[in-house]
Amino acid sequence: MDKLNDLEGLAKEALNWVVDILPALITAVIILVLGLWIIRFLNHLVKRFFDKKDFDPALETFLASFIKISLKVILFVLVITQLGVKSSSLVAMLGAAGLAIGLALQGSLANFAGGVLILIFKPFRVGDWISAQGVDGSVKEISIFTTKLNTFGNQVAIIPNGQLSNNNIVNYNAEPMRRDKIDVGISYGSNIKKAKDILLEMCGEYEKILNDPAPEVYVGELADSAVILSLRFWAANEDYWAAHFHMMENLKYRFDEAGIEIPFPQLDVHRKPE
Repeated sequence: MDKLNDLEGLAKEALNWVVDILPALITAVIILVLGLWIIRFLNHLVKRFFDKKDFDPALETFLASFIKISLKVILFVLVITQLGVKSSSLVAMLGAAGLAIGLALQGSLANFAGGVLILIFKPFRVGDWISAQGVDGSVKEISIFTTKLNTFGNQVAIIPNGQLSNNNIVNYNAEPMRRDKIDVGISYGSNIKKAKDILLEMCGEYEKILNDPAPEVYVGELADSAVILSLRFWAANEDYWAAHFHMMENLKYRFDEAGIEIPFPQLDVHRKPE
């Protein structure tokens, strides 16, 4: 009989607890449903805003994700507070959880910070050809933690943003034009002025080499077996490699026609008579 009375007492207490918490629970569910709907609506507005503006795609993705996550955290706090959890206790719990997560994910946080810096300062954009961390490639994707490059051989290189933002980066597309330097050796018996004139004439004949700034040729070095001529010219980024390979191939033909020798390393050995 005593056990039955105890069970009835527990049932009444449970019922009273449910009755007491039911209004708060209903309110919390309403806040959750309305909050999720408002978040979806705001995300739609953010997407429409970005569609009308010319922002970097990687920056748009990051900001949209950041806004969405921030709004959901705020909604979570509102729902938990409505259920009776004190805000001070919740803040303390979130702070402790944040500290633990931060210590566990130091590398990821460094990459996150690096991604933010890259998106803000824009040292490169999607499509740029860069050299970084010993890798050369075209930027395929900039995410918040990593950057993906398509290498010359069409491999995908994934570089953590923390390392990328704290080391040297060479962006070959940062300027609209680039300067090339080609060193070619001619024999000491060849006419230096004639060779220089041929190189400058070739630059003037090829439409992908710019006339302003004008091409230049210098004697760069008096080497052991050759006079090294240094040719420098400018080309638009998209024409750079075409101009480079055109000059490399055709200067050999033109020098051969003009009788200008391109020597190869050689060693003279003299034997003393016994």
